[in-house]
Amino acid sequence: MNPDQTRNAEGGTRNGADSLRALNVPQRVKVQLDEQRRPTIVQRETGNGKRVESQGENWRMDDEWWRQPIVRRYVEVVLEGGGRVVLFEDLITGEWWMQKPV
Repeated sequence: MNPDQTRNAEGGTRNGADSLRALNVPQRVKVQLDEQRRPTIVQRETGNGKRVESQGENWRMDDEWWRQPIVRRYVEVVLEGGGRVVLFEDLITGEWWMQKPV
């Protein structure tokens, strides 16, 4: 066996090429809101902002209160050009994040 490989539980070998990686990692964004606190423009850290064409479902998640609390407001939106994304606001830090819907 090559020294860069390790044996896995099934008896096969594993190397760095098949290591785990996160999927659909959220990206930090800046969000402009209207008077009702609905997103109107979404801007990635690099690039121009995109106008929100429509808003779908919205929901709130409160979780892990016994450890580090997670308190988020989620909003599903369609951006100009037709891209559908899910935005969430971290209600503890005030930061906004964007993910592709699953």
